[in-house]
Amino acid sequence: MIRLEDGGKPSLPEKGDDMYSTRRMLHTLFLLLIGLAIPVLSYDCCFAEVRLSRGQALYVPTYSHVYIGDRAAPFNLAATLSVRNADMSNPITVVSVDYYDSNGKLVRRMVQKPFSLKPLASSSFFIKERDTSGGFGASFIVRWRADREVNAPVVESLMIGTYSGQGISFTGSAQEIR
Repeated sequence: MIRLEDGGKPSLPEKGDDMYSTRRMLHTLFLLLIGLAIPVLSYDCCFAEVRLSRGQALYVPTYSHVYIGDRAAPFNLAATLSVRNADMSNPITVVSVDYYDSNGKLVRRMVQKPFSLKPLASSSFFIKERDTSGGFGASFIVRWRADREVNAPVVESLMIGTYSGQGISFTGSAQEIR
């Protein structure tokens, strides 16, 4: 409770007041909860286990369009698949990059023969905005290998589209499959 001092100026609770004790207890509880929450919220980004692998098959969601408005009008998107060798010392070999449509049918083989990515190098594969052959549920399957255990590459899709002054962009992350 805020009290008014002589002259009408408010004063804060003082030591020994019930209000002071309650306020101090709530402040301490708040700091304790924040202290417990920060490690939990930051665990994934700061303490995630480094993943070593000699190869993987990766599923990467991609969208050749999304639906907008009440009439579910298609909004076409250009898509870029990015494959980044995250190992600082060793190359990886990209064995295949295949583009699939919403029905799981192979649309296009993006890689004709395996190729090497040097340490920290990257490669990209582009699907034009007007190419809607993949549909809403398009995807890439990326297969890679290495001669020894290396840091797994970072593989993502980036979708971007613009129309009539509006723009949209978002990413899709790879998920390992067997």
